[in-house]
Amino acid sequence: MDARTKGRFLFTVGLLYGFYWPAPVFSKGNPAGQSDTLAPVQGTLPHFIQEPEDAYIVKSNPIKLRCRATPALQIFFKCNGEWVHQNEHTSQEYKDHNTGLKVREVMINVSRQQVEDFHGPEDYWCLCVAWSHLGTSKSRKATVRIAYLRKNFEEDPQGKEVPISGMIVLHCRPPEGVPAAEVVWLKNDEPLSSLTDDNIDTRADHNLIINEARLSDSGNYTCLASNIVAKRRSATAAVIVYVNGGWSLWTEWSACNVPCGRGIQKRSRTCTNPAPLNGGAFCEGMSVQKITCNAVCPIDGGWDEWSEWTVCSSQCERQRSRECNSPAPRHRGKICEGNSKATENCTDGLCTQNMENSIDVALYSGLGAGVVAVVILVVAVMLYRKNHSDYGVDVIDSSALTGGFQSFNFKTTRQGNPLLLNSSMQPDMTVGRTYSTPLCFHDSADKELFDPLPDIKVKVQSSFMVSLGVAERAEFHAKVPSESYPQDLGCDFCSTVDKSKKGPLTLNGPFSSSREQLRTSGVFGHVGGRLVVPNTGVSLLVPHGAVAENMSWEMYMVINQGEASSQTLEGCEILLGPEVTYGPSGLDLFCPVAMTIAHCAEVDAENWNIQLRRKTQDGKWEEVMSVEEEATACYCLMDSASCHLLLDQPGSYALVGEPLTQAAVKRLKLAVFGSIESGSLNYSLRVYCVDDTPHAFQGVVAAEKTKGGQLLEEPKMLPFRANTFSLQVSIQDVPQFLWSIKPFTTCQEFSFPQVWCSNQQPLHCAFSLERYSPATAQLSCKISVRQVKGHEQILQVYTPVAEGGKESVPFFMQTDCTVTSQTGPKAFKIPLSIRQRICATFDTANAKGKDWQLLAQKLHLDRNLGYFAKQRSPSAVILSLWEARHQDTADLDSLASALEEIGKVHSKSSPKDPDEAEPDLNHIQAGGLYGAGELAAPDSEDRAPDHTG
Repeated sequence: MDARTKGRFLFTVGLLYGFYWPAPVFSKGNPAGQSDTLAPVQGTLPHFIQEPEDAYIVKSNPIKLRCRATPALQIFFKCNGEWVHQNEHTSQEYKDHNTGLKVREVMINVSRQQVEDFHGPEDYWCLCVAWSHLGTSKSRKATVRIAYLRKNFEEDPQGKEVPISGMIVLHCRPPEGVPAAEVVWLKNDEPLSSLTDDNIDTRADHNLIINEARLSDSGNYTCLASNIVAKRRSATAAVIVYVNGGWSLWTEWSACNVPCGRGIQKRSRTCTNPAPLNGGAFCEGMSVQKITCNAVCPIDGGWDEWSEWTVCSSQCERQRSRECNSPAPRHRGKICEGNSKATENCTDGLCTQNMENSIDVALYSGLGAGVVAVVILVVAVMLYRKNHSDYGVDVIDSSALTGGFQSFNFKTTRQGNPLLLNSSMQPDMTVGRTYSTPLCFHDSADKELFDPLPDIKVKVQSSFMVSLGVAERAEFHAKVPSESYPQDLGCDFCSTVDKSKKGPLTLNGPFSSSREQLRTSGVFGHVGGRLVVPNTGVSLLVPHGAVAENMSWEMYMVINQGEASSQTLEGCEILLGPEVTYGPSGLDLFCPVAMTIAHCAEVDAENWNIQLRRKTQDGKWEEVMSVEEEATACYCLMDSASCHLLLDQPGSYALVGEPLTQAAVKRLKLAVFGSIESGSLNYSLRVYCVDDTPHAFQGVVAAEKTKGGQLLEEPKMLPFRANTFSLQVSIQDVPQFLWSIKPFTTCQEFSFPQVWCSNQQPLHCAFSLERYSPATAQLSCKISVRQVKGHEQILQVYTPVAEGGKESVPFFMQTDCTVTSQTGPKAFKIPLSIRQRICATFDTANAKGKDWQLLAQKLHLDRNLGYFAKQRSPSAVILSLWEARHQDTADLDSLASALEEIGKVHSKSSPKDPDEAEPDLNHIQAGGLYGAGELAAPDSEDRAPDHTG
């Protein structure tokens, strides 16, 4: 028989004989082998101090069942109706210090195998039986079960989009398990409790109910089920609480945008009452209303007819007068110019009264004029010698000898520029001044010397007449009607330029030799990248995620060389930058691309009306938006030198500007090039005036490369105002005993329409000089470029002229001028992991306002927020715009500072819980933007293996 059956037999026999020998018991603290037999307590049945409790077997670990009773001679376990063998018991006996009674304790182990081998109608169970002299007592039954928790939830919570103040109900049925799993709800991995938030109700059926949805309730919700075996996480349910947009009140009507005649008044409203959030619907209707207005035009005063002469007075004079009443000045009109009274001698000089006094006055006036003339001549000679002592050669300054004085700021040293032929040799004589009278005059006799553009009317006059100021005002050849344009500036001046006639250098951009550099392409996938047209200020940023996964597009970007866009301009409109096309036409993107185009306008909403236009399929140009108005079709951000566009549709785009006042300014880039004519003593200086964009300057570069020209001075910028006055270019301070220039050929002029309506086309004029001797190895002079009643710039020329003396210096020295396409992480300033972390933080609405609108505000991109509200991820689009705006600088300080400022603001606004949302921002600042590399993934939760029962 087996051990258990043998034990039961001996135990039964012992009972029949009325006695049972207890097994030796070892008490705690007694040495091994020493028995401590306790005498039984007479007169009571055994009483259980501890009964066996229900237990669960986890994995393969056995469980222990315990019993304690007093008084008891013996205690045995009975499992599933059968006695457990004595050898499987562990017992001990000790004295309870509180009661003085002797207590017997018995313990057995139950293994997983024993429970699995039992196949009864009920669960595996055990109880204790205790004996004393008066009888036996039984304990309660304790069940033993194998614990487990299945993997799959019977029902996972589902994501929802709920309007604000709506009810949110999330269902969860945990996996089957023993013991039954307990459920806890997590929001963004943080536990939720109905005890701390009355708006939340966690039901006994494990469902989560949010009675009234708030913006702060947006987030990722997870159902967490757990028991003694394992924890299980359900699928994450994204809950988005959205807000539909509402219009604000209309603003007051603006003032009429013209001071005279027919104009426009505007009023606007914004979709901020409330602003749409988290995909909420944008406001329907127009954000801007326009009506026509008529501003009263000023009427200048006019003189009446002169009155009759008065009777001759005793002083031999008579008088007459007139009034400024034909018409009288009204509506801010000018008063009459001139005198209202006139006086004349009425005796034809026969009146002799006070004649001697008149003779004395005339004598003294003549003597005074003579003295002043001598003083001026002495001062002129002294200034001439002082000014030219710095050159090291005897230079004759024609203006000094003829009485014209100009003050310059000499600098002995300055930083060298790699673009210049000899930047360290010449002094800087740059002067920026504003004049109200012309400096030079013109004669058409020597027009062929300058190789000017067609239709430029040039008149020259000697520098002697210029310096003495005896010549009349420079001619202005443009017809400037003033009926409709604000402040007397006509709107049809651009039509006076014959666009069908072009000179050798008036191309729209570079020569044909550079056309290949004006098209770039690359293959882009899901990771995105950047396209750049080198040295043109034009680029295209394709954000990460714009292209679908497992897809790729060959994208291209072209700067158009034709004149289609400029020929369609009307009135005062001009091109402010190159016309750019990107494609292909069937491009399908998930988010907008960011295009950057350089422009040449001094941006000012009061002086400019700047529009973005797109070419339609039939070749016409349509207005997309005005940069000062809000629009949802695209986004336009104007910086001082570049325009950054967020575009959804491929196509051809151009930036067009219309001046609203004479204060509108277009930037011109001025450059002077030189080349020596082989085998002769002639030297040619070519001065270029071009719109201040890198693309337009490439036309100059291409032309000069074919001529072997060398850049003689660092290019400078000249503000050119829309005041209808012409641009004059003159050469000054040529050493007259070393160089000869044709008489009366020192000044040239561009009419206002040619400069203002150049539309990215270079304009130039040339000066031809001849050396008297081959030994002359240096040329020093100044080139003055100025707008009449405007600004002036001085280009200082100081260069060696020996043939083959120096090689041409390249005009563009950027290290990345040949890089046209970048893909993947290297194309972006912000690492992908940081970008994703920022989007996850700010795309989710927060009750404290820490969302994408705050990010846009801190990055100074908080205009036209309605455009961002329409995007799937507003934060991602904002970061793409930031990338495009800062592509030329690798500095991430502005972004880090913005995130740090957001963190400080919210730590102050919630002092009771400062760590609630700040770890994300601090981690982004410290870990990503300052070089800590990729963000660490969150610790994965230890998951218990599936049940093995």
